[in-house]
Amino acid sequence: MNPLTPAERRALKARAHHLQPVVLIGEAGVTPAVLGEIDRALTSHELIKVRVPGESRAQRSELAEGICTQLDAATVQGIGRILVFFRPRPAEMADKATNSKRSTNKGSARRGAPRRTKRSFQMS
Repeated sequence: MNPLTPAERRALKARAHHLQPVVLIGEAGVTPAVLGEIDRALTSHELIKVRVPGESRAQRSELAEGICTQLDAATVQGIGRILVFFRPRPAEMADKATNSKRSTNKGSARRGAPRRTKRSFQMS
């Protein structure tokens, strides 16, 4: 994946601020099962937080680089024991997400009509 620009990184940090860690890496480290779970989470969410065990800062950065190279993702930031990863959704997943959002908004037929207030009912 191409490296993130500072503006993209800043926007992703803002989006990730309220997120909770989705994947917790245990004492066994990064196993194939953990990589599979991170891959599934990135596919469905694009932006995730991962909690890593209490290792040194250098080991955490190596761990983040390893995950990024294996999963074609980018590290947004690392705060303490929390790492934030980003990988854009595949095109077919993005199309499904936009189609499902469109289908849920069909009930709003009065979208362009002005909202009727209590006073507007009293005046007529």
